[in-house]
Amino acid sequence: MPVTGGSGEEGAADGAAGGGGGCGAPGALRRTLTFRDLLVYGLLFIAPMAPVGIFGALQATSHGAVTLVYLVATVAMAFTAFSYAQMVRVAPRAGSVYTYARVGLGEGAGFVAGWMAMLDYLLIPAVAYLFSGIALHALVPSVHPWVWTALAVAVTTLLNLSGVRTAARAGFAVLAMEIVVLAVFVVSAVVELVVHGAPRGWAEPLTGEGGFSAGAVLAAVSVAVLSYLGFDAIASFAEEAGGGEGGRGSGGPERVARAVLSCLVVAGVLFAVQTYLAALLMPMSAAELAARPAEQGAAFYATADSAVGRWLQDLVAVSKAVGAAFAALAGQAAAGRLLFAMARDRRLPGAMSKVDAGSGVPRRALLGAALVTLVAAVGAARRDDGLAQLSSIVNVGALTAFGLLHASVIGWFWVRGRRGRPPLRRSGGLVGRSGELGGGPPSVLRHAVVPLLGLAVVAAVVVEASATAQLVGGVWLVAGLVVLAVQHGGRARAGGVRG
Repeated sequence: MPVTGGSGEEGAADGAAGGGGGCGAPGALRRTLTFRDLLVYGLLFIAPMAPVGIFGALQATSHGAVTLVYLVATVAMAFTAFSYAQMVRVAPRAGSVYTYARVGLGEGAGFVAGWMAMLDYLLIPAVAYLFSGIALHALVPSVHPWVWTALAVAVTTLLNLSGVRTAARAGFAVLAMEIVVLAVFVVSAVVELVVHGAPRGWAEPLTGEGGFSAGAVLAAVSVAVLSYLGFDAIASFAEEAGGGEGGRGSGGPERVARAVLSCLVVAGVLFAVQTYLAALLMPMSAAELAARPAEQGAAFYATADSAVGRWLQDLVAVSKAVGAAFAALAGQAAAGRLLFAMARDRRLPGAMSKVDAGSGVPRRALLGAALVTLVAAVGAARRDDGLAQLSSIVNVGALTAFGLLHASVIGWFWVRGRRGRPPLRRSGGLVGRSGELGGGPPSVLRHAVVPLLGLAVVAAVVVEASATAQLVGGVWLVAGLVVLAVQHGGRARAGGVRG
């Protein structure tokens, strides 16, 4: 069984989580999302053609084994996806890793996980909006990038405010467009290979040029795993996933777990196929690309242009411009749910825990996330080095949260869930006795080996992150610890600290 609610104030909030609720009722999210909706949100946030921007860098770093890099990265991120699937069954609530760390490790760790995830849930959409603004500016140079960026924020925010199903439908249309463009690239590339043959060996995207280098592949994997950030956003919609009859029941957590795992597998297949074809058609070798770092960012586009034609390059560019804005839509929606969950637990201002009666979404939390993202994205758009600066500081927050997720699996299944943890303070249903708490008996493979391997992957990627990202992540962590200490002191004086 998943974690269940208590009585009184806590139970009232729990009951609201499955129903309609009105404006001002904390926790009243609606269970309306289907498996397809959840998968769409995850794939939108990841973006089906996410490798396009870093294809050249990975091809150069891995000595030509870019497809193997993505296959290894998919396996590496599977540990994290599996841990999400385990914990969403234990605590199927909004808030994702914040909720899971809270259950598996305690109040303090939960706050830190949410705080670190917040950094990336706010900044990754900002990067996506900025990328969209830059791409649209390239198509319409008379309009400044910051105007396009602000417009993208406005349009996607309105869609998110209109309701989770409306946003999901719009997202599905954009995702379908991206898949069609990717299919056009795949068919065009296959035709080119059949008619003219491959400029290099068919196995080179898997073995590398001039011999296999494990060190080069692992170095590239540490970057490639960042392409998958976003699949975890699916877990943020756990309270809005339909279950059994009437949209309720235990089917919701299973639906979320399947969507998380399916999203990773689908993304891995798409990434491997497109990088394999692009690597075969590359007009220059990996060594030549490594010697020309300025050309690495546009390597995929250059390959499409030289192998097929300028029309395909332009088509991919337009798809990336629109797709980036809707990747930000999914990220903004996930950020809103995280802020909502933390506000419902009184870790953030309570106003953000209110749900709009008409749309059934946490309107104030979404607007708060949109405002922060707008300031970051537009501010960066007005700087020449804005994209580089903003891109350099994302990811460490999410990776730290992933580490706490893996620790939560171990903490819940081997410690807190077995001995009967103390009930958590209010909070959206995470209240109960040990006999009510879910997840089943611990498994050495699922609840020890897998999360430990996941922790190792996360640690390796954090070590490889840029110094700027590590610095910003460290400063943000210290700020969060200060906020936690202040809250702890205030609640201790009020006699309200538990768990």
